[in-house]
Amino acid sequence: MQLNDRYHQIFGRIPVFGMIHLAGAYPVNRALEELAIFEEEGIDGAIVENYHGTVDDLIATLQETQKRKRDVVLGINVLPNEFELSFRLAQEYEADFIQLDHVAGIYCSGELDLEAYQKVKTQYPRILVFGGVWPKYYQPIESSNLEEDLRTGRQRAEAIVVTGAGTGKETPLEKITTFKKIIGTHPLIVGAGLTLNNAYEQLCISDGAIVGSSLKIGNRTESPIDQQKVRDFMSVVREAREYQVKSSR
Repeated sequence: MQLNDRYHQIFGRIPVFGMIHLAGAYPVNRALEELAIFEEEGIDGAIVENYHGTVDDLIATLQETQKRKRDVVLGINVLPNEFELSFRLAQEYEADFIQLDHVAGIYCSGELDLEAYQKVKTQYPRILVFGGVWPKYYQPIESSNLEEDLRTGRQRAEAIVVTGAGTGKETPLEKITTFKKIIGTHPLIVGAGLTLNNAYEQLCISDGAIVGSSLKIGNRTESPIDQQKVRDFMSVVREAREYQVKSSR
């Protein structure tokens, strides 16, 4: 089975993954509240990330989710690009996938330890990887070639994540289109800056979305989820799914 076949088999058409930033005075409690909202509003999955909280908060959240029957797929992102710990935690707490800042490319801040990555990925074949290429907060070195890096990323991750300049910053439509043209049928996830206003256009050409700050009060990562925003966003997602169904006939 090809990498992209596994993605579509598990997640279906244009899945949406809500980001849990582990914010607030009681991040685990808030995380569980956010998961409940995601489930109620039909979001397909959630990613637990130590953006505001600690790795201990992330583990505590996973421990709680493991005790509950959940209706969303669960992913893990241990910043910054901690793939070994992400894989291990995903296996231990029955998460379905991990997200990594980058899986291909050489950046001013370094590159993926390919030998270590391939070794650990082989140890956890069940766990899918959503991997960034030329992502937010990482500057590719001067000699970088986007097409080469994307082709490499296809070999290392079940889905490629495309982002803009930063958290909450819109991912340029041109960048999404370029990525999709290069990677073809391999799944492409828009990983930052999705809003009610741009979601339809972006999702009509991509294969999934990771959405966080635009679903929160005041569009701030540290704020609680606004359930009405989630409901409104998912109505746009359903429209994009209908468009893709019609266009594929």
